[in-house]
Amino acid sequence: MVITPYPLEFHPIYKEKVWGGTALKEQFGRALPSSNIGESWEIAAHENGTSVVSRGPLTGRTLPELVGLYGRDLIGTSLPDSALIKFPLLLKILDANDYLSVQVHPDDEYAANHEVGEPGKWEAWYVIAAEPGAEIIYGLRPGTTRESLRAAVKSGTISQYLGRVPVEAGDVFDVPAGVVHALGRGVMVAEIQQNSDTVYRLYDWDRVDMAGKRRPLHIKQALDVIQFSGQRGDAVTGLTIAAPEGERTILVANRYFALESLAIDGNIEEATQGERFHLLTCLEGSFGVECVGRFGRDTVLTPGDSVLIPACISRYLLRGTGNLMKCYVPDIRRNIIEPLAFHGYTYLEITTMVAGLGDYRTSYVPLAEM
Repeated sequence: MVITPYPLEFHPIYKEKVWGGTALKEQFGRALPSSNIGESWEIAAHENGTSVVSRGPLTGRTLPELVGLYGRDLIGTSLPDSALIKFPLLLKILDANDYLSVQVHPDDEYAANHEVGEPGKWEAWYVIAAEPGAEIIYGLRPGTTRESLRAAVKSGTISQYLGRVPVEAGDVFDVPAGVVHALGRGVMVAEIQQNSDTVYRLYDWDRVDMAGKRRPLHIKQALDVIQFSGQRGDAVTGLTIAAPEGERTILVANRYFALESLAIDGNIEEATQGERFHLLTCLEGSFGVECVGRFGRDTVLTPGDSVLIPACISRYLLRGTGNLMKCYVPDIRRNIIEPLAFHGYTYLEITTMVAGLGDYRTSYVPLAEM
């Protein structure tokens, strides 16, 4: 008998990192396997980490198994066939007890030519917590060229070319392929990204790993893929749609994922319409997730919890007070442009304020043709 899909929770997959710490325990009360946990893969279907269901009749099943079992009932009718082969997104929580390596990711074209079986990597960060004075490395200083950065790498003066941005809880940053970036000390983020684990390290602060060795750098690849004319410098503003019992802010949207913030005080109904799965992460407060028209126990989310809503759950209700991050693979026109335009935003406001819409890699058709 095939079990009817329900909101899916997974065991976290913990990754030790030289820059990791114990903030996941302090922030969310988690039992950690070590004191150097830098990443918690919350929802993943990658060869370097595969999520396993933690609750309900599908307990013990892996996410790739579920994609194979349920197909479009899980991923949705509107996603490309490639999503049936490889789950398209990877959701993490990162705890930076120290600075991450300064790094950059390739786009799909470069990855196809230089990596084996890995796509490029576009990601976005939602800052969950930040110590006073915390910062991130985000982009390069104006005027930096490939030649000046290459010379700085050789002379050990790269730090002076890095863009440094102060951060606080609630900030959101769009990090497309080609943008130089690193989390700073004392920053915790929820990260949504393409399902890729490709990292090109440009600089690692001259430190050694837990085995006493310097981690490898990828200077040539990094210099190849950095978009010197397309570096970011500021947090995302986004556009907000108000509702009687909360508000939705659309922050990032590209061909790979959309990131929204849901501030709720009461009940808000969400709809997959069978077209696409949703990933929810509770950032503040607590919520019940009720599947409309279905019987069964509500899923309860508290801070740090994430859940996958299968696409076949066409409508569900969020009950509670607080803030959630919602991610999905969007139809740019139907899920982003049209709802914002309906609520009075101009085309210029939409393409300027929602991060990613102005990037040449964003949509399947040029925005000018919409």
